[in-house]
Amino acid sequence: MSWRITAILILLVFYVVYIGKMILQRKKGIRTDQIAKRQRRDKIFYTELVMKIATYFVVLVEVVSILVVKPDFPAAVIIIGMLLGIAGDMIFAAAVVTMRDSWRAGIAEEDKREMITSGIYKISRNPAFLGFDCVYLGILLMFFNWILLAASVFATLMLHLQILQEEKYLPAAFGEAYISYKKCVRRYLGRKE
Repeated sequence: MSWRITAILILLVFYVVYIGKMILQRKKGIRTDQIAKRQRRDKIFYTELVMKIATYFVVLVEVVSILVVKPDFPAAVIIIGMLLGIAGDMIFAAAVVTMRDSWRAGIAEEDKREMITSGIYKISRNPAFLGFDCVYLGILLMFFNWILLAASVFATLMLHLQILQEEKYLPAAFGEAYISYKKCVRRYLGRKE
């Protein structure tokens, strides 16, 4: 199988999980995509808006890179990229499945959700974001170019800013349970115990 087909499959799996979950939740009357949907035009709104634009833009740059750029790194680096991309798909899928109907994209202040600390959330407070980052890095290693590097770094930075905003919101939503959870589980990967 060629590197191009593998990379397209990595992206396809990732976004089928993402969009598929949104469709399943919509059928239940759940509005999953809450990114930049707030009425208030505050810091959260603008961070989410820029994050949304960045994540759409990086997909476009990834697809163009896959179709146009000739892999230039040694095969070992490209294989590491492929494995990171596949790991990103698996991590993201595990996060979405584990969250069940509590999964949202963006801060959903009005929605009542259950705090999830089981499954992959035992070792990562933000496995969905970790999945995004692994896919970005994986595709970057497979089809490196400077535009893709800039787009991937910018999208990753915006996802991180979203995490920081969510971490300000979650103690108000879940109280001491979230604060205790935050003390035990790292932001991206690992336990603190």
